[in-house]
Amino acid sequence: MKQKPVTIKEIATRLNVSVSTISRALHDHPSIGLSMRQQVKQLAKELNYEPNQAAISFKQGKTFTIGVILPNLGEEFFSMAINGIEDIATQNKYTVLIGQSHDDLEREKLITDTMRKHRVDGLIVSLSKATVSYEHFEQLEQYSIPVVFFDRVPNTDDTYCVSCNLRDSSVKLVDWLVAQGHTKIGFIKGPDTMLPSQERLDGFYEGLRKNKIPVKDSYIVQTDLKQEQTEEAMSKLLGQEDRPTAVIAFNDYVALEAIRYARNQGLVVNKDICFVSYANLPVTSYLDAPPIASVEQFPYEQAEKATTILFQLINKKEPVENIQKKVVLDSKVIVNTVT
Repeated sequence: MKQKPVTIKEIATRLNVSVSTISRALHDHPSIGLSMRQQVKQLAKELNYEPNQAAISFKQGKTFTIGVILPNLGEEFFSMAINGIEDIATQNKYTVLIGQSHDDLEREKLITDTMRKHRVDGLIVSLSKATVSYEHFEQLEQYSIPVVFFDRVPNTDDTYCVSCNLRDSSVKLVDWLVAQGHTKIGFIKGPDTMLPSQERLDGFYEGLRKNKIPVKDSYIVQTDLKQEQTEEAMSKLLGQEDRPTAVIAFNDYVALEAIRYARNQGLVVNKDICFVSYANLPVTSYLDAPPIASVEQFPYEQAEKATTILFQLINKKEPVENIQKKVVLDSKVIVNTVT
């Protein structure tokens, strides 16, 4: 027969003291003498007493859980980000609930509502590529659930966000390619709904201007991040009579699909055509033809900082106006060794 959990009331009965005395003793309240505290803790240990977390949560008005909504944990970038989130959560003695939007807006809305019903104390979010409105997150304000975004962030001024300087990243990539002798540079942009897509493109234009390279509209193609559209984008680039000698891809996953397509067309990657991208995922170092350079976006650091800000909002130990609202990390171009 399963034994019922021991309660504070049972410990109080055995020691013939009040429930409040037991509670204070377990929490080392100075009003309770050392001898009594030791008796209470010893008996609690013998009886395998565990605090009623639900009662504690009710009393403190917290569940000691935070929610995380990400596009896809299958992407190494977001797996690395989770490590940063969980490290900070563990330091704060919090549990993490994780949901994946799979880049679907309705699924993102459903997960957000589920997190609310589970009464999470706060939410960390990287937006789906389909998210163009943020009402489902804004509604959490009436439930006093703070939200902090990272990497894929909203195009608004009144949200807490942590991201990387993607415009500057694109300028750096163009500079690096030009230094390698490339002037015919293609660009695979992401979905228009995503703020990072425009930031990358703006930096690409700036990089071309900086290096006095004319913009060639046919060199700018688009993908919805799915393989079929990436291949179609590459077909447009390679089908041109004066095709690019280098391509900047939206991220490493897009770059890998573009590389495979180029190889299938008989091109020698990093000789006939070069690829650079964003994210600098460790997995690319195991490939025989990786992107020749990639922008480090620091997923762990982004997520770690976003979670730190979230706990500042949850704990309310400082005025909200003192909490940094927009954090933009500097990017870094990492050059891969190609043999």
